[in-house]
Amino acid sequence: MKTIALFGITGRTGKPLQTLLLAKGYTVKALARTPKNVGLSHPALTLVQGNILNANDVEQTIAGADAVISVIGQVRGDSQTKQVQTLGTQNILAAMEKHGVKRLLSLTGGAVPYHKDQPKFPDKAIRFIMNLIVKETLADAIAHAEVIQKSNTDWTVIRGPRLLEKPPEGAYRVGWVGVNASTAITYGDLAQFIMDELEQGQHLHSMPFVSR
Repeated sequence: MKTIALFGITGRTGKPLQTLLLAKGYTVKALARTPKNVGLSHPALTLVQGNILNANDVEQTIAGADAVISVIGQVRGDSQTKQVQTLGTQNILAAMEKHGVKRLLSLTGGAVPYHKDQPKFPDKAIRFIMNLIVKETLADAIAHAEVIQKSNTDWTVIRGPRLLEKPPEGAYRVGWVGVNASTAITYGDLAQFIMDELEQGQHLHSMPFVSR
């Protein structure tokens, strides 16, 4: 049985992901600023109360883990920092190195560029609008991906499009922005891809774009 360190458990991707992990028999150690918001009790789930910007909290979560999954992101109305994804990821990488953990999966948005992308007009329009409206959030997401790519880990940066609050459709496509891709996916289907990538490792050192 493997132990997974999970960051972002209370988010809309983190919730279905924790359910999948526990159902498959994984032990999950998850960091949560407010553990009661997790809304789940399970003998294989250990909650660490803390903040991803606190290196000691992150290290406590990662100690003893076999792999790390991060589905953190900017939270609307949270003023703790505009660089939460980048700074949090730096803490994660430092703890992984200290404890000898190699596998890292990190979720971010499709507006984060990758050299295999072939963006179409709608993709370019979305990126342009994000640069206008949420410029700092996009900059944080891009910087976090750059930090990961420079790390000495077996990393996968998973990129998703617009996320749908609806039941999973039970299918997804894996491509690049503008290549074998659509513009949306459900939270549950995205969580399923993360689970599959954890177990199969088909996209090491890559930034796949996952959509329906």
